[in-house]
Amino acid sequence: MIDRRTLLKAAGAAALVTPFAGFAARSAVAQDAPQFRFGIIADPQYAPFPPRPGGTRYYANSLWKLDTALKAFNEEPLEFVATLGDIIDRHWDSFGDVLPIYDQLEHPHFFVLGNHDFEVGQDYLRSVVRNFGIERAYYDFTGGGYRFLVIDGNDVSTFAPPADDPRLEIAAERLAKLTESGAENAQSWNGSLSDEQFAWMEERLTSAKDAGEKVIVLSHYPVYPANIHNLWDSERIVELLTSHDNFVAFFNGHNHAGNYAAVGNQHFVNFKGMVETPDQSAYATVAVHDDRLEITGHGLEESRTLTIG
Repeated sequence: MIDRRTLLKAAGAAALVTPFAGFAARSAVAQDAPQFRFGIIADPQYAPFPPRPGGTRYYANSLWKLDTALKAFNEEPLEFVATLGDIIDRHWDSFGDVLPIYDQLEHPHFFVLGNHDFEVGQDYLRSVVRNFGIERAYYDFTGGGYRFLVIDGNDVSTFAPPADDPRLEIAAERLAKLTESGAENAQSWNGSLSDEQFAWMEERLTSAKDAGEKVIVLSHYPVYPANIHNLWDSERIVELLTSHDNFVAFFNGHNHAGNYAAVGNQHFVNFKGMVETPDQSAYATVAVHDDRLEITGHGLEESRTLTIG
């Protein structure tokens, strides 16, 4: 018998596993034209429920906000769109409402998974990654002289690994150690990278350097500056990234208020949460130039010019 869960998994996989062949940087057809452009969405956090008391997190409104953003993206010459996690707020069935909205998008799209994407109960935890049509939650893709690293901050956490997974014990130890030190990001709704994933990221950075590629990291969780929302292992991640001169920018969500900091010409941009307001959205397009990234914010999202070396 085909149930709702089976149908959802089939629909999600069919929509998301289209191979991505990469893309070449565009030849300038006008003075100062960008090499390429892409779209960014952070934290739709959809659920069919009323807003949180206090007038924030308008969960149900994210359906029309996503619809509006994707239609706007379809009007622009983008190479891809990335959603930086927390597609849903809770409950497995929420995926069935929100993922089909992405079917209208005419550009390739990539998902970063957030902590709320695992608020689905033990019976579904092993199916979350597969539901997005990907083999694992961290991966990379290339285009336009750039390598994009999608990292998984839920890898070692107290909520994403299923019961009896050894990563749960590692997560408990990491969180206890941070709590004992008084770290502000010692929060159960944050997470960290496994040592295996960290080694993968280091190898991908080096491989990109050898290939003459610049690097942009896509994450759900921030790592810099210090913040209550940061990954538990943010310091070692920042140290690794900033030690590579081909690292350009780190884009994330999770902190719905947004944030920004830089280490020289290496940028850390926290995009604002789409879910936060009743009638105003938040999304952005990024134009990649030789010497800068031009972020054009829509709705709540800010516009920024980021100089790159």
